[in-house]
Amino acid sequence: MKNNTPTKTTSTYNIMMVGFLASLAGLMFGLDIGVMSGANAFIKHEFSASDHDIETIVSSMMFGAAIGALGCGWASAKFGRNRCLILSALIFIVSAIGCALAQGIIDLAIWRFILGLAIGIASTTAPLYIAEIAPEEKRGSMISTYQLMVTVGILLAFISDTILGYYSAWRWMLGIIAVPAILFLIGLFSLPDSPRWLVMRNRRQEAYDILLSLRGGNEHIAQKEVEEIEEQIKSPKKGFSLFMSNRNFRRSVGLGITLQIVQQFTGMNVVMYYAPRIFSDMGYQGSATLWFTALVGLVNVAATFIAIGTCDKLGRKPTLYAGFAVMAVGLGVISFLMRNGNIADPTMQLFCVAMLLFFIVGFAMSAGPLVWTICSEIQPLQGRDFGVAASTVTNWLANFVVGYTFLTLNNNLGSSHTFLLYAILNVIFIAVTFWFIPETSKVSLEKIEENLMAGKPLRKIGR
Repeated sequence: MKNNTPTKTTSTYNIMMVGFLASLAGLMFGLDIGVMSGANAFIKHEFSASDHDIETIVSSMMFGAAIGALGCGWASAKFGRNRCLILSALIFIVSAIGCALAQGIIDLAIWRFILGLAIGIASTTAPLYIAEIAPEEKRGSMISTYQLMVTVGILLAFISDTILGYYSAWRWMLGIIAVPAILFLIGLFSLPDSPRWLVMRNRRQEAYDILLSLRGGNEHIAQKEVEEIEEQIKSPKKGFSLFMSNRNFRRSVGLGITLQIVQQFTGMNVVMYYAPRIFSDMGYQGSATLWFTALVGLVNVAATFIAIGTCDKLGRKPTLYAGFAVMAVGLGVISFLMRNGNIADPTMQLFCVAMLLFFIVGFAMSAGPLVWTICSEIQPLQGRDFGVAASTVTNWLANFVVGYTFLTLNNNLGSSHTFLLYAILNVIFIAVTFWFIPETSKVSLEKIEENLMAGKPLRKIGR
């Protein structure tokens, strides 16, 4: 008789496939972040747009993402994680086509705002979903895979921009994103519901069956995990009511908000949105700025593998220390070179590019993936939807500020002082990591919650 019990091999395949499909949300996220970098110059020319207009078009997406993330917490809790991802895929498709057909600055900004709604939903739901289906020993690397897909999306957008840039085809740059969005939508229909969400909806047997397929057919592990979830949800409080009544939950929400502000003010998305402009300030012109931008995307992808390989082995905090130090040095050197006029020398120009790539490595190996990972880990189950939504909304509001102010800062302070500002912030973030961020690797979500609710200092809730 054929044995249909899942084996360790099939469960590993199942968990990786589910994680991969959910991580495709990151691919869509990355495509829409990266595409504007190459399209900005052509949009500026066609619509006679000012730098302020470009800032508006770029940042409108982040404002939409904040709104999408804000509403997603409630929708994710009521309708399920995978259904929210399906909604985001549909919006991706429609808005990508709308952006490609835009007839003016306002029109394009509106469609970018709608696109942002999809990104806000996806960026909130996908890390949360992955954290809830992943075994604890693989949780960090699986959520980091989501960030890897973000970097792959950015790289593909940069490559597409470079090729289409020779034809000034900015509408194709924006519209072609509908193709992977359709593939993403098709794949989402095979995703199972989150076991944790099912238990919260009193669908215990379905949760058990899904966990059994994801845990190698080990009935003991599946049963224990269901029981742990049930124990956690006995309290009737959740979401905003828990936030208002429970000081410890407010602490975890505050930490999540802080982490997302830290991630955005490293300066990474300045590079993602305005890379050709930055390379122009370094002395490069024409297609060279687009090829260097594609190189940024490639380094971003490659360096993310460092995080995947180290975040569960070396731990979250050591990786963050290293990343912030690398970013501070990279931006500090760029600031120094620009301030002293050495940027006119071809050798120094290349060295400046190298230091920008050094900065990219620092972000991609640390704050890029790990902030999303930790934000998903530190929230208690009863308030997880609210907590993750709050931190994600903050991410996009901070992202909005960064995108909306960089060209203004650059025009008024100069490139040297702007990069110095971001370098100083990365030094400050090393101290933030020491005093507030917990080490959560190899610790169950249940243990983290227990420590949090016991009132332990935030940096100790992972012990």
